[in-house]
Amino acid sequence: MKYELLRKKYPQFIYESFSWKVEGKALRIFFDFRVPPDIRFFPELLVENIDPVRLKKLEWGIVDNLVFNLGLIESLSYWKATASPEILVRAGSLSEKQVSWWQDLFRAGLGQYFFENKIDFRSRGFLEISFPFKSRSFRPPHLDLKKRFLVPLGGGKDSILTLELLKGNRKKIRCFSLNPNSTTEKILNLAGAAESVVVQRQIDPRLLELNHQGFLNGHTPFSAYLAFLSVLSAVLFDCQDVAFSNERSANEGNVKYLGQEINHQYSKSFVFEKKFREYCQQHLVRGVTYFSFLRPLYELQIARLFSRYPKYFKAFLSCNQARATQSGTRMPSGKWCRRCSKCLFVFACLYPFLGEKKTAEIFGEDLFEKKELLPVLQELIGEKSFKPFECVGTREESLAALYLSLEKKRCQKPYLLNYFAKEILPKYPNLRAESRRVLGSWNSQNNLPPEMKSLLKHKLYNET
Repeated sequence: MKYELLRKKYPQFIYESFSWKVEGKALRIFFDFRVPPDIRFFPELLVENIDPVRLKKLEWGIVDNLVFNLGLIESLSYWKATASPEILVRAGSLSEKQVSWWQDLFRAGLGQYFFENKIDFRSRGFLEISFPFKSRSFRPPHLDLKKRFLVPLGGGKDSILTLELLKGNRKKIRCFSLNPNSTTEKILNLAGAAESVVVQRQIDPRLLELNHQGFLNGHTPFSAYLAFLSVLSAVLFDCQDVAFSNERSANEGNVKYLGQEINHQYSKSFVFEKKFREYCQQHLVRGVTYFSFLRPLYELQIARLFSRYPKYFKAFLSCNQARATQSGTRMPSGKWCRRCSKCLFVFACLYPFLGEKKTAEIFGEDLFEKKELLPVLQELIGEKSFKPFECVGTREESLAALYLSLEKKRCQKPYLLNYFAKEILPKYPNLRAESRRVLGSWNSQNNLPPEMKSLLKHKLYNET
């Protein structure tokens, strides 16, 4: 459907209410979203294995405020169906500063959604966030939480590396997973993570029905959702530090649209991290430290460090297509698709450090032999179109990964490396030096605590 028609038919999206209750050792959370005249959503979450006694001891209102804000980020997944020009927040109140923060997140975090749906978001009245109740000044309390790390674990190499490096430094850790699947469970077992925080998120089926009917759909800032959910989990499970595994590569955008840089990974970027840390301290809770442990590194550097942990090679899975359900029309495959940009990029990053045989064993075949992946390779290195809307690295590190792979395979080059050697390498006479620079670089734009900074630097420069 044309977005202009939807906005005219559905001028208002309403965040009606939230609620939560304890069910044994679980915390169940409910949200109520309404789009007049005829659409309503009731998403739910279940936080498993909470301590009801601890929950009762928390300062009054802190859980309400955290859940209320979680509902705001949850609402993006449902608002996008109609792109209504007004969001009416009846579930609570917001300050003008908060309203400005959320409008900024909508604009930057939904950039890919705007691009793919050809939506012009530039007008001043594109989105109004209003609330009928008088704004109250919420002073987030300071909590004295235990010195331990909550590590969000999805199933990819990045979070595994964070987990292993913190474990190796004898840090107290609780893994956190949202809707864990068989891949996540394998990794948790391999890591020996006995105590893990598990949250089950249930999407309202009504949203999937609307998708099938032609309502708007698209990418939302999922890592922003995880940020809010992880802070709530840190409070519930008494963890002082939330250590994400977002890397330096996420800072690079994909394409310009209507004067704005569109970044598929915006909510994994340093810009978002900085803004969320400020929002957390001012409007959520003080005493929780949110940062990304791998922020100083490129994906290529992470792959090099990850290559030291072979026990995970057959378990980890970074392909987003493996989890795709096509709006509920199919079961996720749970396997590398071996045809997307993420698969090819991860393959290229691991190849220089694992070699042809081990890398091919992980993916089930040598992706450098697949001629049909040539257009994907060209997008990764900036030779065609724009950088794919995937969690892939920068153009410069894709070039470096391919150059280092070429060094690893000097004879009988597979198809894609042969193309790279003949068509691309002559354009970059300094690629050898540039590849070494990427492998040894350190991004000073990060929020790592000093001890964490020393730990990561030691691993990067002394053990690789």
